[in-house]
Amino acid sequence: MRRALRRFACATACACLASLNMPAGNAAELTTFKVGEASPANTFLAIWVAEAAGLYEQQGLKLDIVRMVGGKDSGPALRDQRIHLMHIGMSSAIRANLAKIGDMRGIGSLSNVIRATMFAAPQIKTDAQLKGGIFGISSTGSESDSATTLVLRRLGLKREDVTIKEIGVERLTPLRNGAVSATLLGEPQRTEAINLGLRVVADLYAERIPWLYSGLTVDATYLKAHRDTLMRFMKATIEGNHIAVTDEKRAKEVLAKELKLSDPNVINASYANFKAETPINAEIDRKGAENVLASVAPPGASRNLDDYIDTSLTDDLRKQGFMDAMAKKYGR
Repeated sequence: MRRALRRFACATACACLASLNMPAGNAAELTTFKVGEASPANTFLAIWVAEAAGLYEQQGLKLDIVRMVGGKDSGPALRDQRIHLMHIGMSSAIRANLAKIGDMRGIGSLSNVIRATMFAAPQIKTDAQLKGGIFGISSTGSESDSATTLVLRRLGLKREDVTIKEIGVERLTPLRNGAVSATLLGEPQRTEAINLGLRVVADLYAERIPWLYSGLTVDATYLKAHRDTLMRFMKATIEGNHIAVTDEKRAKEVLAKELKLSDPNVINASYANFKAETPINAEIDRKGAENVLASVAPPGASRNLDDYIDTSLTDDLRKQGFMDAMAKKYGR
């Protein structure tokens, strides 16, 4: 009897020790969390690294990445909870809210500057030839749409002077074959276009224009009802950022795998672009948000940033010492 009790006690102790070492996500059923990926780009690296490191599971989340084209479809997808968060810029949130097809809020950022360059097709030798041409964007209301308007203004053109065409996220191929006259490209396609010798029309990335370019965007109703879930997502994503910035080899491996890259030059350029511009704690730069609002919102629209962004999650994480803890853990 005593021997049996000893065996039982030993088994119980071992089970307790094992449970302490289990990731949080294994101790209970994981909560499915769907993230819309507007465009496969290096701005998504924090999420990919966090997923590869098992950080979402440790926070009790089962990440489900849903491939989408951003812009006009984001509001309805978030409103109907087909996704829970969208990786997309603030332009889409403004347009969706004003059209009343969503009530979106940016809760964080993975890029606070415009990270794209506009290139011309091979047959377009001068900027003057762009008038009357076709400008490719990912989708209506996207950051590629808004940034295209910025470039047109610099060229002395209005949107009515050209044709704006939705061509999706893979825009290098239609540019190379002349199906569009010009388009904006971010990494890794930006470096690929440079390597191909395509002519630069406007290098917005080089200007470091403050802009909420790659936001972490949710529906306001979901934010109110699932604040804890979003806090856990933000913790894992921020830690993913820290890993990606401090462990270059690991980050490049993830980047190459997710973007299907094999050219070391493109991988290096895409990673350097990420590391130079990523807001390490995924915090929104209000100046960037103000620039988007000033550019996108029509006369009479609300100029109150709180109608489009909510920084309370990152504010609370900073107050709780999470940001400092991450900096200490990863030696930053």
